[in-house]
Amino acid sequence: MKFLRSTIGYMIAGMIVMSVWGAFGNAYGIIGGYFAAFIIIGPMWFMNHYVGLIKQDNDAAFVDMGLGIAIAGIFRDGFLLGLDKVATSFPTLALVAIGAAIGGFVAAKIEEDMEKD
Repeated sequence: MKFLRSTIGYMIAGMIVMSVWGAFGNAYGIIGGYFAAFIIIGPMWFMNHYVGLIKQDNDAAFVDMGLGIAIAGIFRDGFLLGLDKVATSFPTLALVAIGAAIGGFVAAKIEEDMEKD
């Protein structure tokens, strides 16, 4: 049941971000993007993390709403624009994965160094 709850929380966040954020950004520019971040991410974070729709175990890897939103965006573009348009984003996704791995490695080294003190 925990997996279903988390999936629903990620899905709701992804669908709302993908359907509303662009409209605010296109209509009001950068201020619209900031406003969308405030009115979308705030309530979604409250629902998913504070209320507990997404359950994070203490001994598990932390997966935040960003992954669910990214997956919703990739699938949305795949269905609406076609898989060939999604395939053009693979180099960017590869660089994001490399950056995430480097960031995780650096964070682990920093945490290890902090434990020494």
